[in-house]
Amino acid sequence: MATKQSKSTTNQKMPDDSSALMEFFVDSLKDMYWAEKNAVKAMPKMAKKATSQELRSALETHLAETENQVVKLEQVFASLDQKAQAKKCEAMEGLIKESESIMSETEDGTMTRDVGIIAAAQKMEHYEIASYGTMRTLADVLGLPEASELLSQILEEEKNTDVLLTQIAEGFVNQSAMGEE
Repeated sequence: MATKQSKSTTNQKMPDDSSALMEFFVDSLKDMYWAEKNAVKAMPKMAKKATSQELRSALETHLAETENQVVKLEQVFASLDQKAQAKKCEAMEGLIKESESIMSETEDGTMTRDVGIIAAAQKMEHYEIASYGTMRTLADVLGLPEASELLSQILEEEKNTDVLLTQIAEGFVNQSAMGEE
């Protein structure tokens, strides 16, 4: 049965650049390119406002990964013979605004602020995980192995960051925040 699937996959016709699915894929790529470039601007603010060194460090580490993800997205564009171009991502813009609101509404130096920063960061991560999972699958369907590999790498980094944020929250931040007034 696996042989039959492999055979049918190799017989698939490659979509041209004007196919609706390819246009959707490229549009999604532009969306995430904007999202990551703007996340690069938002993360230092989040790290600076974090109370715990563990959270600050996790955000700074992910900032470096995100800067590299921008480069990987540029490589995906290049693999499609397209210039890297951003299209405003309404979802990420809203998530960044929400993170700014959380930071302004929580008291400086509290674990409650860290709870809020983690919640905001995980919302961003979950959006990115959903987006990159979809895009990687589309790259596979479209027969774009280089794009698929790069998107898979980004997807794994996003998942790892989400796990790390959960560990920080469950490890001490949430409990520490319970005692604050």
